[in-house]
Amino acid sequence: MSADDATALDAAPSSWPAGRYRLRRNSLTSQVLTRITSGILVLWAAVTLSFVSLHLAPGDIVSLLIGEQLRTPEVEAAIRLEWGLDKPLLSQYVTYLLRILHGDFGRSYILQTDVSGLVLSQMLPTLKLTAAALVVAIVFAVASALLTAGKRLPRSIAGGLELILISTPSFWLGIVLLFVFSFTLKLFPVAGDRTFSALVLPALSLGLSLGAVVGQVLREGLERALEEPFMLTVRSWGTRDFVLRLRHGLRHASLPAVTLAGWLVGNLLSGAVITEAVFGRPGLGRITVDAVLSHDLPVVLAVAILSAFVYVVLSTLVDVLYLLLDPRLRNDGAEAGH
Repeated sequence: MSADDATALDAAPSSWPAGRYRLRRNSLTSQVLTRITSGILVLWAAVTLSFVSLHLAPGDIVSLLIGEQLRTPEVEAAIRLEWGLDKPLLSQYVTYLLRILHGDFGRSYILQTDVSGLVLSQMLPTLKLTAAALVVAIVFAVASALLTAGKRLPRSIAGGLELILISTPSFWLGIVLLFVFSFTLKLFPVAGDRTFSALVLPALSLGLSLGAVVGQVLREGLERALEEPFMLTVRSWGTRDFVLRLRHGLRHASLPAVTLAGWLVGNLLSGAVITEAVFGRPGLGRITVDAVLSHDLPVVLAVAILSAFVYVVLSTLVDVLYLLLDPRLRNDGAEAGH
């Protein structure tokens, strides 16, 4: 063996960790980009489906877009110009994609206003309610799992409560909360969105059922994690039980719960429509119901596309979080490449 070969062999081990780190980092980046690309494809499919459904719907497209508005030659001409109905179908499709890409959802001829401004003005209250409900679900699930995992009586009590919450429709739970805390105890306002207190009951009615589902999965995962051999080592260090559950067990138990929460988070958007109606809150729910009843198709399409956008963003964030929580998923691509 030459001196150069010996030098190369001596230097190789020190270079392997750096190379493996770069490989794993590249693998994580590629997986994140893959999930983002998948989200973009889903959004493209949602926009394409809205365009196809408009053209496959029975009746004249102009009539569908006008809705219950009085039909006049001027309005018909404006719609044909706006949607490019006098152009080939492929040209209409490209124009529609470009308009959506620029945030232009057309005009509501029933409300006589731009759809983009209307939907965006009502989107913030809905997102605020959805975010608050998600916080309620996470806090409830984590607290339930940490306090009851591996404990027979608390586990039975929590399981019964979770079963009741899962079986109860969110709108019915909202009515009960209104009767108890608004009409009887007068602790929270009945309707509106002016103060933070007006957000508490809607968030509870929307988030508790999701928290109950995630809590059951999280508890089972935490109980399995507590039986792992590494937990015995951590206990031998004198770690307190609650710290053991919170710092060491929760991360290992959260992987299935995160996956489930990503799938259920879309239910928050659909449930927000009914919850907003029960509590008299502004948001996408109210304008969606009004648009469906008045056959205001541009508003309905805009709400559907924006809902798909929010769902895709949240699902992508959950997928990325899953990669960060589970190093094995990040290493799979690196080991395959290595």
